[in-house]
Amino acid sequence: MKTPNIPQNAPYSDTQRAWIGGFFAGMHSHMLQSSNSVNQSDARVINILYGTQTGNSESVANDAAAVAKTHGLLPVVKSMDEIEIDALVKMEYLLIITSTYGEGEMPDNAQLLWDAISADSAEKMQDTQFSVLSLGDTSYDLFCKAGIEWDNRLAELGAKRLYDRIDCDVDFEEAAESWISSVIPMMADGAAVAVISDSNEASDKPKFNRKNPFSSKITLNRLLTSEKSSKETRHYEFSLAGSGLTYEAGDALNVIPQNCPELVADIVKAISCTGEEDEPVNGVLMSLSDALRTHFEIKLPSKELLQEIANRSGDQALNGLLESGDKNDLGKYLWGRDTLDILLQFPGIEFSAAEFLALLKPLQHRAYSISSSGKMHTDSVHLTVASVRYNAHQRDHKGVCSTYIADLVDSDTAVKIFFSPNKSFRVPEDDSLPMIMVGPGTGIAPFRAFLQEREFRKASGQNWLLFGDRNAATDYIYQDEIEAMQEKGVLNRLDLAFSRDQEQKIYVQDRMIENGAEMFSWLEQGGSFFVCGDATYMAKDVDKALHTIIETHGNKSAEQAIDYVNQLKKEKRYVRDVY
Repeated sequence: MKTPNIPQNAPYSDTQRAWIGGFFAGMHSHMLQSSNSVNQSDARVINILYGTQTGNSESVANDAAAVAKTHGLLPVVKSMDEIEIDALVKMEYLLIITSTYGEGEMPDNAQLLWDAISADSAEKMQDTQFSVLSLGDTSYDLFCKAGIEWDNRLAELGAKRLYDRIDCDVDFEEAAESWISSVIPMMADGAAVAVISDSNEASDKPKFNRKNPFSSKITLNRLLTSEKSSKETRHYEFSLAGSGLTYEAGDALNVIPQNCPELVADIVKAISCTGEEDEPVNGVLMSLSDALRTHFEIKLPSKELLQEIANRSGDQALNGLLESGDKNDLGKYLWGRDTLDILLQFPGIEFSAAEFLALLKPLQHRAYSISSSGKMHTDSVHLTVASVRYNAHQRDHKGVCSTYIADLVDSDTAVKIFFSPNKSFRVPEDDSLPMIMVGPGTGIAPFRAFLQEREFRKASGQNWLLFGDRNAATDYIYQDEIEAMQEKGVLNRLDLAFSRDQEQKIYVQDRMIENGAEMFSWLEQGGSFFVCGDATYMAKDVDKALHTIIETHGNKSAEQAIDYVNQLKKEKRYVRDVY
C-alpha cells in the first residue's frame, strides 16, 4: 500500500499542505494496521475470573486485562459470582485470580462457583488452558488455600496448566506483575493478532496507592463512646484537600501506621541492641530503631522469629508446640502475646540488628471501612475505629494502627493513606429499592456512609438499620446522627440490640428473628441485605438467622432457603464486608 501524496501543483498553502499531509499519514498508518491484523471479533478470548473480599483480586484482574489487550487478546473480566458452571467448563483460556478469606475460605463472591466446580458432577475441562494467581497472607496457616484449591481442581478436571500457580504474600504487586507478564504471552501464543481499540484505554489506576500513598492530615479525632465504656471507639476525619482523590460509599481506606516508640525501645533492649545500629532497608541505610518504627511488623511475631527463638532457647514446650503443628494450641499460646512478650519469656537470647530484621515481616497497612459518603464529603473521608488496648502477661498492650492514629497523630502529623475500591459493596443503584443493614459496633461504619449516600441522592427506598453493642448508655455511637436521620425520614426503621442491658443477652440476629416476617417482605420487594463486622461469630450467626427467616416466613425447606440466599448473592443483594 503506497503512501498517499499531494501533487506539487496542488493549490494549497504550506500550512494547508502540512495539515493534509499529516492527515494522509495518519490515515495510511491506520489502514496498514487494519490490513495487517484480524478483526476484533476474531480475537482470542481470554477469561479472567476473580474472587475477592476487599477488591485486590479485581484490581489485578483488570491489570491482566490491560496487558492482554496489548497482545491482541480479547479479555473478559468477571467476578466469579457472575459465571455459571456451564459457561466455566467451556472456557478455553482461563485465568483465575483469587484471595483467601478467613481461615482458608473462599471469598464470598467465589463460593457458589467453587461449590459447583468441586461437585462430583462437574464436567471435564480438557479443552481449557489455565493459570492461577493466589493472594494471601503468610501470617495465616492456610496461606493461599483458595487459590491452591482452584489450581488443583482445574487440573483434576483435565485442564492444562499453562503456567505454574504463583502464591502472593501481602506485598503482592511485584509477584502479580511478574505472573501477568509471563502468562499473557503464553495465552497469546499462536493466536491471530487483533487490533483492539478501547476509547477508555486510559488507566483507571489511582494516582495514590500503597507504594505511593497520599499524605493526609487528621482534622477531627472525636471519642464516640462514653468515658465509662469498656471500649474506646473514635471518629476520625482525614483531609483530602489537594489530592484529587475520590471514593464511594462501601470502599475502604488504608492507613499506613508507625509502631509505638515505647514498644520499639523495649524490643531493642530485649534483644541486647542499642537501636543506633545502621542497617539497609529497601536500599536505604537507617538505624535499627527507625527501621522497627516505620518498616517492620513488631506486634505479631512471625513464624520465622518464633522458630528461631525456639531453636536458640532449646525450650521443650515451645519446640514441641511448633513441631506438633496444632494450630489451636499455638493460637492459645499466642493469645494476647506479642513479640516483646515472647522475647521477655526467653531473656537470654540475643540478636544482632541484621539477624532480627531478617526474621520480621514488613509493616502492613490497615484497612478500615469508610464511614462517609464521598458525594456528601468531597474533601474528607471519615473512619470509625475501635482503639485496641488490653492488659495481658503483666503488660499493657496496644493495637498498631488504632492507637497510632489515636495517640501519636496530631493535626500537624502527615498520615499516609490510600483507597481500596470495593465495587461489590455498594448502595443499590435503584433508589426505590429497600435496603437492610446489619452492623453492630464499628460495623455501623459503612452504613453511616450508605445512609448519607441515600440522603444525598434523595432516594425513595426504605432503609432499615440493625445496630447494637454492649450498653446503650456508653456504646450507642452516632446516636444523635441516627436519631436525626430518623426524623428526616432517611432511616425508616431502626432495631437496637445492646447485649448487656438486660439479664439475657440480645444480639442483632435476635432482632432479625423477632422481625422476620417484615424482613422477608423487604427481601421480596427486591431489598438488599448488607452485613458488616466480625466474621468469626456475628456474620455466621446473622447468616444462620437469615436462612431461618426465609424458611419460616417464606414457607421454604432448608434446601429451598439455601437456594433463595444463593440467588440473593448472585444478584448482589446479599453482600458482606466482614473481617
